[in-house]
Amino acid sequence: MWSPPYLFQPLSHKTTENLQLKKAFTVSFADQKHIAESDYFGMVSAKDVPDKVKKAGFTVTKSPNVDAPIINEYPLTLECKVIEMTKTSLNETRVVGEVINMSADDSVLTNGRVDLDKLQPVVFDASSMSYRAVGDKVAGAWNEGNKIASPSKK
Repeated sequence: MWSPPYLFQPLSHKTTENLQLKKAFTVSFADQKHIAESDYFGMVSAKDVPDKVKKAGFTVTKSPNVDAPIINEYPLTLECKVIEMTKTSLNETRVVGEVINMSADDSVLTNGRVDLDKLQPVVFDASSMSYRAVGDKVAGAWNEGNKIASPSKK
């Protein structure tokens, strides 16, 4: 079982207003190809730069599944509906969503599944204020733990 997507949004951001109004959002996965654009999106608010998507050289399409945009240049997007919004003590809004659909470009798929080697996703490392590439597969899920759960007899 996996957790639903959630995010924390500053109360002052335009995105927070849209979340309250539309009750929907999309989550696009930043990849190595789009580092500058992804960083830019985190640096500016649409309240201050209303055409920030265009300024980044990107285009959007309305999601057919939720009332939110899909950034066409990102190869993987989750389309979500808001299931909970809670104001936190840190002057943020915690938003929990339910994934309604996943949009993935064929270029990041292998046998109909997202291939992280092709996607080349990045994550934000707050401790070093940097972006890091998601690395190599190191083990199979629900496999390595069997060494502890059912150790082989010697």
